[in-house]
Amino acid sequence: MRSRYLPVLLSALAAAACGVGDKDADGDADTPPVPVEIATTERGVIAAVYSGTTVLEADEEAAVLAKVSGEVIELRVEEGDRVQPGQVLAVLDGDRLRLEMQRSLADLRRLEQDYKRNIELHEKGLVSAGAFENLKYELEALEAAHELATLELGYTQIRAPIGGVISQRFIKVGNTLSVNQQTFHLTDLDPLLAHLHVPEREYRQLEPGQKAVVEVDALAGRRFPARVERISPTVDPATGTFKVTIEVDDPDEQLKPGMFSRVSVVYDTHGDALLIPRVALVDDDSSAAVFVVEDGVARRTEVRTGFVDGGRVEVVEGLDSGDQVVIIGQNGLRDGARVDVVNAEQPSAMRASSTTTGSDGVR
Repeated sequence: MRSRYLPVLLSALAAAACGVGDKDADGDADTPPVPVEIATTERGVIAAVYSGTTVLEADEEAAVLAKVSGEVIELRVEEGDRVQPGQVLAVLDGDRLRLEMQRSLADLRRLEQDYKRNIELHEKGLVSAGAFENLKYELEALEAAHELATLELGYTQIRAPIGGVISQRFIKVGNTLSVNQQTFHLTDLDPLLAHLHVPEREYRQLEPGQKAVVEVDALAGRRFPARVERISPTVDPATGTFKVTIEVDDPDEQLKPGMFSRVSVVYDTHGDALLIPRVALVDDDSSAAVFVVEDGVARRTEVRTGFVDGGRVEVVEGLDSGDQVVIIGQNGLRDGARVDVVNAEQPSAMRASSTTTGSDGVR
């Protein structure tokens, strides 16, 4: 009895199995296409860039110190004023030093007269050689004392040691200063420098004279031309980095020391490179890939990349000119999925990449 119905049961199970398989196969056809946006590959020039962040610094700065003590009787500059080397910034009361100079001058003139009279007496043998030599040494000492008194009187005029801008004033009229007390801080704004501490693996890539660009957040991301001025010949063993000094071109003096900046150094360029937007890349642990749209179907294609510059990336293997790659919606795609291109005007790689920002300058 049981054996008579066994073939029928097996036939029913087989039919059911076939029905399930047909339903699954039809399910792919019924799945709606995934909406995506695409970009078309283009050829152009791309640069290899090393980027870093740092704080702008002045090439020359100086703390202006009082060289003699005294009361401040006049201020001739204020913060923000531009000064030249040797320009008088402030004046101290010099009455005491002026009197000391006049006294030393009087002593010097008196001894000069005595020395002249003793020359004649020495020639006649009326003055011993030892006494004459002592008089000569005393005269030289008084000359030095007078020069010192004159020098100290001159120090009552506080002068700028370098040219630049008064960035800080520490004194007021009426203050009594002591020796070596700071009076002003001078900053030379031309040029401004950016110091990058670059990993040693990049040592062969950078060299003096290379062009660079500096962007400052405080000025709405405005870009300032710059160049590599010098490179340290040694690597810091503690950090594994070497120092690169960037000189910034800022003729309008809009940049200020202490501003946070982003520096990009161009160390190589490729012409006629095949370019795609960087957002098109689908990275995994082993390789980089993109989804190429062909006849409404997305095909996952592995690529080999070259230079990366901001929102653009160079593709050296895996794509051809005119290929259309998915730039929005690729994260939910699988190989062979049907897609619906929603951007009517297919953007080029150049235009699509302009919506992205940033540059890590890696190759």
